[in-house]
This record gives sequence, structure tokens and C-alpha cells, in this order.
Amino acid sequence: MKIEDYELLLKLKEVGTIRGTAKAILISQPAVTQRLKYIEEYFGHPIFIRTSKSLVLTPAGELILDHASNVIKKEKTIKNTLAQSSGEVQGSLSIACSSLVSQRFLPLILGDYTSAYPKVAIDLVTGISEDIKREHKNYHVCIIRGERLKETVSELLFEDPLYMFDTEPFPENQLKERPLISFKSDDSMHELVDNWLYHHQEAIQPIKMLHVDQIETCKQFMQQGLGMAVLPKSVSHGLMDDYPHIALQLDGKPVTRDTWVCYQEGVRKLPQVDQFLSSLLSREFL
Repeated sequence: MKIEDYELLLKLKEVGTIRGTAKAILISQPAVTQRLKYIEEYFGHPIFIRTSKSLVLTPAGELILDHASNVIKKEKTIKNTLAQSSGEVQGSLSIACSSLVSQRFLPLILGDYTSAYPKVAIDLVTGISEDIKREHKNYHVCIIRGERLKETVSELLFEDPLYMFDTEPFPENQLKERPLISFKSDDSMHELVDNWLYHHQEAIQPIKMLHVDQIETCKQFMQQGLGMAVLPKSVSHGLMDDYPHIALQLDGKPVTRDTWVCYQEGVRKLPQVDQFLSSLLSREFL
């Protein structure tokens, strides 16, 4: 059994389907099925029951999945211990990062880091901040948007001001009624926008809501004149000069979407983590 086999079992349990798991780990569905068949033959017991909707763990599967989890934890522990005792920066670095930050900033940061420390293996997961917060103990470093993560060391990376864009102007002393386009994000983002709209309902009134999956889709819909969109400054490059916009403010202060880097106390003892955090915290983002 390889570590990758144990990781596959945990991913199958997490996703719940062979098809979804294949998509998540970027290999074919038949390849996942074949590997699962090999693992079940190795242990001599079925691990999952295939139903029409999802995979269900068998009693033997529950024992095997517990074993898989322990094996991976021990593997990470020994790698971290070896990395900490070595004078060279090596080992593994696990990062969970907000999708926006991973698209806008992380490629350059990781490019510089891997050039400086080529022996470090990067394990990167991207997604919505709320999902990352639930699984934060599985990673060395979490980069999230919105509220800071409790029970961790949390350091502010940058404040990201919010702007409302449209293809139509924002007239003074006149009610603006337009559709509002929103993108998939965590609740804290929607709360910021809803709170601002509540305090400015005499000036702006959304007549309907259009929901899209990604922030880039939201931008494109706005550019096509389908409605207003609230976007952070970090993704508004090229829009400021071309489209009418207003800054979201409350009591004279900008409404911002904060970005935090969060990590467990003591994790900076690992050289590969310490070097990454030092690089991250020394950067100018906006």
C-alpha cells in the first residue's frame, strides 16, 4: 500500500462518489475504480457499498479509513520532524487558500518560493473561505477572506475595499433601480453587501438578483450591461477607468473585505513553513 492509496480512500469518503473523486484528483474514473478494487483486494474486504447516490462505508471500511487517516498523520509527522531537524529547507508545505487569492496573488508567491526552496513539496487546496475554516487543522497555513480564524495565530495580509460597478451611471439624489449580480462566496461577503444596501436603500434598490458561480462571470455579466456588481479592488484592475463605480462606505469609512493568513501556534518551527510565512507577510498586495 502506498500513501497515495490511503489518500484516495480519504478522498472517496470526503467526496462520496467515484466520479466526483476522479474529477477532484484529475484522473479518469476507470483508474479510480481500478485502484479501489486493488485496495479492497489487498485488505480482503469491501470498503464501500456502491449505491445509486453515493458510496457508503462498510464496517470493515470504517476500520480501514481510520487506519488510513492514522497512516497519513504519522507520515506528515515524520516528514515535519525530519524537516525541522535538518538545516536545509525541505519537507512538505500544506496550504489552503481562498480562490480569489489563489488566482490573483498566489501563483507569483509560490513561483518565487519554489525557486528558492525546490525541495519543498507543496500541497495546495483552494476554495471558499468557509470550507477552509472547517478543515483548517489539516493545513500548515490557511489564507482566508472575511473574518479571522479563531483559535489560530491570525495576521492581516490586506484590506480589500469594495466597489459597486455598472455600465450605467450612479446619479446623485435619484433612486437607482437595477438588477444586482452576485457571485458564489461565503456568508460574510454577502452580509457586507446586504448591510451596505440596507443603509443606502434610498439611493440604490436592486430590482432582482442574478447569482453566478465565479467572480469572473460576475464581472463579465456586469460588463454586458446585465446589472450592478459589487467587486473587491483586488479584482477590479481595468474596470475603474472604463465603468461607472462608487466605493462602498459606512459612516465615512470604506467597507473592506479583509484577507488573513492563519496558522497553528508552533508551526513556524518548521523551516519550510516559516520561510513561506516570512515571504507572504513581507509582500505588498494592493
